[in-house]
Amino acid sequence: MIADRARFRGARKLSRATGLRIPDQVFHGAFLEAVSSGINFEFLDGPLRAQLLEFVREFLSCGCRDSPDCGCPERRFAGKVLELREEGLDHREISARLLEDFGIDVYPADILSYLEESVHVLEAIREVAQIQGRGALGTACDRHLKSIVR
Repeated sequence: MIADRARFRGARKLSRATGLRIPDQVFHGAFLEAVSSGINFEFLDGPLRAQLLEFVREFLSCGCRDSPDCGCPERRFAGKVLELREEGLDHREISARLLEDFGIDVYPADILSYLEESVHVLEAIREVAQIQGRGALGTACDRHLKSIVR
């Protein structure tokens, strides 16, 4: 999954500022726990604080009982990558946007692979929807496919 490839570029700076050992894998349990509960954001510099606050707002704001270990952050991140593609950004631009907005570093090639994989999954869902007579689902898949493939 694309979330496994995500790294937080400011992990070392964050570790130094907090005195905690924080992994650079964004969706690692220790990183998510530290960001959601163990960090005093007042000790961070402006850009790092802004990126982390945006990360928390975008990916960690679910109401699940097991949050942040519920899987929602990873699903939201995967959805964000697809959303950015549907807005017209290519894989390089998506990588740059994730880095700028959230401090998340993902190689453009990994994003491209994820997008290709998503196309195959959507095509399979569309085929099954047609077999099952679920035209609305097939139409939704077609709409998303056109937005991703363009």
